[in-house]
Amino acid sequence: MFIWFTVVVGLAILSFPFLKTLFPYLVEDCVYILTSIKLGARLTKYKKIKPFYSILDCFLDKAKRHPSKTFLHFEGGEYSYGEVDKQSNRVARALQAEARLKEGDAVALFLPNEPSFVWTWLGLAKLGCPAALLNFNIRSKSLLHCFSCCGAKVIIASPELQDALEEVLPTLREQGISVYLLSEACSVQGIKTLSDKISQASDQPLSRDLRANVNIRSTALYIYTSGTTGLPKAAVVTHERVWAASFIQAICGVTSEDIFYVNLPLYHSAGLLIGMAGAIERGLTVFLRRKFSASQFWADCRKYNVTVMQYIGETMRYLCNTPKKDNEKNHRVRIAIGNGVRTDIWSEFLNRFGDIKVRELYAATEGNIGFINYTSKIGAVGRVNLVHKFFFPYTLIKFDIEKEEPVRNSEGLCIKAARGETGLLVGRITQRSPFVGYAGNQQQTEKKRLRDVLKKGDLYFNTGDLLRFDHDNFVYFQDRVGDTFRWKGENVATSEVADILTMAHCILEANVYGVKVEGHEGRIGMAAVILKEGQDFDCSGTYKQVVNYLPAYARPRFIRIQPCLEMTGTFKMKKVKLVEEGFSPAHIKDPLYFLDPEKKTYVPLTEEIYRAITSREIKL
Repeated sequence: MFIWFTVVVGLAILSFPFLKTLFPYLVEDCVYILTSIKLGARLTKYKKIKPFYSILDCFLDKAKRHPSKTFLHFEGGEYSYGEVDKQSNRVARALQAEARLKEGDAVALFLPNEPSFVWTWLGLAKLGCPAALLNFNIRSKSLLHCFSCCGAKVIIASPELQDALEEVLPTLREQGISVYLLSEACSVQGIKTLSDKISQASDQPLSRDLRANVNIRSTALYIYTSGTTGLPKAAVVTHERVWAASFIQAICGVTSEDIFYVNLPLYHSAGLLIGMAGAIERGLTVFLRRKFSASQFWADCRKYNVTVMQYIGETMRYLCNTPKKDNEKNHRVRIAIGNGVRTDIWSEFLNRFGDIKVRELYAATEGNIGFINYTSKIGAVGRVNLVHKFFFPYTLIKFDIEKEEPVRNSEGLCIKAARGETGLLVGRITQRSPFVGYAGNQQQTEKKRLRDVLKKGDLYFNTGDLLRFDHDNFVYFQDRVGDTFRWKGENVATSEVADILTMAHCILEANVYGVKVEGHEGRIGMAAVILKEGQDFDCSGTYKQVVNYLPAYARPRFIRIQPCLEMTGTFKMKKVKLVEEGFSPAHIKDPLYFLDPEKKTYVPLTEEIYRAITSREIKL
């Protein structure tokens, strides 16, 4: 197939001027298809190699080929491929001796963005152990839930997260969990130190026999997603999925000579798989930052000669909101890879910071279908491509927003959305495009499976996202459906937030949803609540409740007090009307409250506060 495709491309080049007029994106399409086929052939080769060739083996090859090349820049320090390899050997040996880890044992990582995250992950891979990547913002109930659903018996945490660890330590000890801190000393009973053991361990290579049974369908990672409902779910990420995500840099034109800026959390698939695993696949240098800083971003890029950046929609907006400077185009960044940027921000970003190739993509950690906009067409997340669709079948189907379910015909089958019409994206589950599901949560796994879509007995993955294909074959993301909204680059599960709210002594029921705020990406949290009989809204108590139990991005910034919550005929809370009504006190007669972080309480939402929010005087 590859030879025939090369012949076709050769003929197309000969008649290029004529074809370019008819098909303006012909060159980009051909390059994308050719690159994808090459990468697909590589993955097929890796599947057949005995023993299996993983991203770890790729790293070991790079470390052997250029051990002195810088792999990581971090806070003024440099770590070469060889140094990271040796340090990961020490980690693996220390854990092998201390925790008695063996192939297949899951280990939870509760770590921020720092080099120790990278070599601990690689060290675990050398033992054949999948890593469960815990969001370092979660606490209490959510932390325990995330830890337990991956079946881990060991957790490794950073000293800066010790307080969060101590909060759940009694439960972990009851369950016989081994708790390790990346520290030289710790006086808390039940927490063992690990850094001292690592420093004393040998840095010699480990036997490959320790991971002899690992194959392409083995679990490599557990990455947590809030999905459509409930507490975060552990998406099972296989070695095949790690390879697929690592290829995104290659598709975007990144080379081994590039310097890649990672400031997104490593517990996310964007930071670890597209960023770090992609860097290993390319053999390039990474500049790693603890967290994103708009004020330091371009200074970092200039200092470290960054050529490729990652973003989420908010990242672009934060950069565009910084004060203008004369040297804004004085940098070497040539490619930006990410998702969720608004069309107006995209245009402003290019105007201010220069001709950077923005590679907007669409994907989900657990999903079996994704797109990438390799043309730089502003606003699109990808292109409909026959070769892509052949290998990874998908379709858009009509979706009833009010009922929150696909529209079906008289035969019980789904109806394809017309070209230009918004529809629910579903990807057919096949051997080549599987949906593995969520660890320890068969119910939620089953919820994402959609049957009898185009014919009786077929099986599709329900992305829960509404997209649109235009007449030029471009793909546009429209919205999310179900009980999840996105704010500050994070998915927020409304049922979890509602559970926390109803723990406040004054609240009987809560209906949580996301509302649009002009000038901001995504939707910010809002809750319609009914109070317990005889109770007034406790502004201070409710504030303490959400701050103690929810990360900042998940806290409802607006509260609407209602006499009752509107339900559907099947007793589901109605959200569509609430979302449309927003949070304007001029249009809503119910009492409204705003979470004021400076006053550390909820305050009545006045017209003055509303205007300050919409004019961006109050930062959200």
